[in-house]
Amino acid sequence: MMLSRMDTPNLHPRLVQARLCEALADSPVVLLHGPRQCGKTTLARSFGADGARRYLTLDDSATFLAVQADPAGFVLDLEGPVTIDEVQRVPELFLAIKQSVDRDRRSGRFLLTGSANALFVPSVADSLAGRMQIVRLHPLSEVEIAHRQPTFLHRIFAADFKVTQSERLGPRLANLIVRGGFPEAVRRDTARGRRAWVRDYLEAIIQRDVRDLARIQRLDILPRLLELAASQTARLVNVSEIAGPFGVSRTTVREYLTLLRHVFLVEELPAWHVNRLKRLVKTPKLHMTDTGLACALLGVEAADLSRDRTLLGQLLETFVVQELRRQASGWEHDVRFSHYRDKDQQEVDIVLERGPNRIVGIEVKAAATLRDADRRGLERLRDATGERFCCGVLLYDGETLVPMGDRIYAVPLGVVWGG
Repeated sequence: MMLSRMDTPNLHPRLVQARLCEALADSPVVLLHGPRQCGKTTLARSFGADGARRYLTLDDSATFLAVQADPAGFVLDLEGPVTIDEVQRVPELFLAIKQSVDRDRRSGRFLLTGSANALFVPSVADSLAGRMQIVRLHPLSEVEIAHRQPTFLHRIFAADFKVTQSERLGPRLANLIVRGGFPEAVRRDTARGRRAWVRDYLEAIIQRDVRDLARIQRLDILPRLLELAASQTARLVNVSEIAGPFGVSRTTVREYLTLLRHVFLVEELPAWHVNRLKRLVKTPKLHMTDTGLACALLGVEAADLSRDRTLLGQLLETFVVQELRRQASGWEHDVRFSHYRDKDQQEVDIVLERGPNRIVGIEVKAAATLRDADRRGLERLRDATGERFCCGVLLYDGETLVPMGDRIYAVPLGVVWGG
């Protein structure tokens, strides 16, 4: 099934569009946030294409100075529904919007976009509590790029897998990982062009978004810290190991990592745990927000990944995590993401929970064949969760979808976004 395209030509359909429509119908303030250049402005402007919603951006110097000088007066002068882009650049604007909303709580008045997590600032979180809905926009998923309807999350929670044959991805898999999902990177045809775009992209974030959020003395550390984070993607967070090359304290590195999370460059996948199980590792995993960024930071191309199977495995795990996050952003059900690891080193790369009683596990393998040992982590998670365990999946670059035991299946990687 194909996704319907937006009215504007040559755009990728976005899975969160329906959720954004619902939020605007329900709430006076909606914040659409996510990494810079993931498509927020394009999506937000599509809601005002008929002229019924005014568009302003704080990336415009005149608008920025006017808002900074008098946030309350600026908001008072606004008439009708309005979209304000890059709102994190003037945090004081949130209080002015709160005061306006308290006088007029009609739905859909303010559509805000931000390239940094505005809730990083406590005063912002407090000022719009109960008045604002937040919608997260990610870079493009594979289903959005292909204009397909996502089905994988529904299938895995329903354990809806029948024996079928599928085509191996082979070398194409490395190409997908290196390209990533940022619209501009998807548009560019050459690896050199994508690397140049990433360099400019990261420079803009560090010099603008990071400076807007916090005053830090060692901006020079951030590019190197990001490169190290890229090499550590899909691994347990080890702040001491990350801090070592920089000669700074663990506390400083933790603060910098937090800052990089708030500009949506890295994220932490929490560990799954329950109180009655004492042998679980509770350390989160680090993941880059996009594998295209990670590859550009590391200077690797598709051919390099084909030779370095360890790095391919790490980046593939991150690629699948982010693809599923992107698909989940537009799904009708809320899904919690985590990973499983116990003291016996049994692990499951991705644990998904839908409500209190539905759990699935996903283990990601870059190989075209599987071993019996590959399912041990899924079996451990299944035994720990009992009837709540809907399904376990071993994703691999093979051709056959086949059962591998009680509620556990081997599934070709392409099924995740193949419709």
